[in-house]
Amino acid sequence: MRDSREVLTRLRAFRSKFEGFLASARKKAARARVASRPTRLRELTGFGANPGNLRMFSYAPADIPPKAPLVIALHGCTQTSDEYDHGTGWSSLADSLGFAVVYPQQQPANNPKNCFSWFLPGDIARGHGEALSIREMVEHAIATFAADRRKVFVTGLSAGGGMASVMLATYPEVFAGGAIIAGLPYGCASNVQQAFEAMFTKQGHAAQALGDRVRAASRHRGPWPKISVWHGASDPIVKPFKGEDIIRQWTNVHGLSDSPSYQESIGSHTRRIWNDANGKVLIEAFSISGMAHGVPLATTTGGESCGAAGAFFLDVGISSTHHIARFWRLHESLVEMPHAAVPGPHVRHETPRVHHAHRRRGGRVAARGARASPATSRSKGRPSSNW
Repeated sequence: MRDSREVLTRLRAFRSKFEGFLASARKKAARARVASRPTRLRELTGFGANPGNLRMFSYAPADIPPKAPLVIALHGCTQTSDEYDHGTGWSSLADSLGFAVVYPQQQPANNPKNCFSWFLPGDIARGHGEALSIREMVEHAIATFAADRRKVFVTGLSAGGGMASVMLATYPEVFAGGAIIAGLPYGCASNVQQAFEAMFTKQGHAAQALGDRVRAASRHRGPWPKISVWHGASDPIVKPFKGEDIIRQWTNVHGLSDSPSYQESIGSHTRRIWNDANGKVLIEAFSISGMAHGVPLATTTGGESCGAAGAFFLDVGISSTHHIARFWRLHESLVEMPHAAVPGPHVRHETPRVHHAHRRRGGRVAARGARASPATSRSKGRPSSNW
């Protein structure tokens, strides 16, 4: 009994801490009301069996070319697809670069905080739950937009970042690349308590164990998706060491060294890069100096301007949306990001013009809050996470 009381007390403390951070972030942000602007997204139905009971929203330019890339963008807790699109600017970038975007959306019936269930066993296994629903959306979008199935990518913030980890692990053959923002590695929790512990406490998982979780999630044995990892150095909700765990998980899967091939500075931020034996970049990791929990934005830097600042969308002078698109080679006229001249994990190389590397065409989160008492979701027929 004593152990049960201690677990419940700890869970309540984590939940209170998490909800306090969420409330504080939203209070500080001058966030525009969704109702005050028209949405750019349209809802698609009939995309599959949908065992995860999710909704599917999408955006595609009117003149989208055949065999265009497809981006799956996963919102964070307390957010909607429309908010995530407005904040990140993915649909605006789709207009200029010519690709489609799919926004899976969580439902309050599944999770009161609107968090994706990145930690529930029934939702993070291949062929099951929310993971399968998102996989069905991918297939439906490929058919709807005549997209190139070799150019499918997934990204997400916070709980959406955790769900991006799930998709990359359970369906690695589907995705050419992924980007995880303020997220967590695959398989680090299997219930609400473990999810909070993963967010707030350092667990010290070995790289081999982290990599084994990905390898056990499917029968796929490579090639693996390329990965971009973004984390605020001052994130109080998902601690920065979770970003390090994501890096170690995927360097192990790719068979790369723990130490980066090289490192560079972009303003006050740090970018580390891991190359394969042929010099191809497989993993990059950004540590954003002074940033709390959210998507890094640059809303006043000319050609790199993208998205809108608000709760969990933070203007820190670097556009993660543009950088991720470049990392995935979505830009028609791609200019590679400058490389540091000297290899090694401690090299710092200033690249003040990196934000201007994009040549435009035609001018053109995490886990998350939780509730201590579980409830049953009638729509899914499984326990709710009650975040």
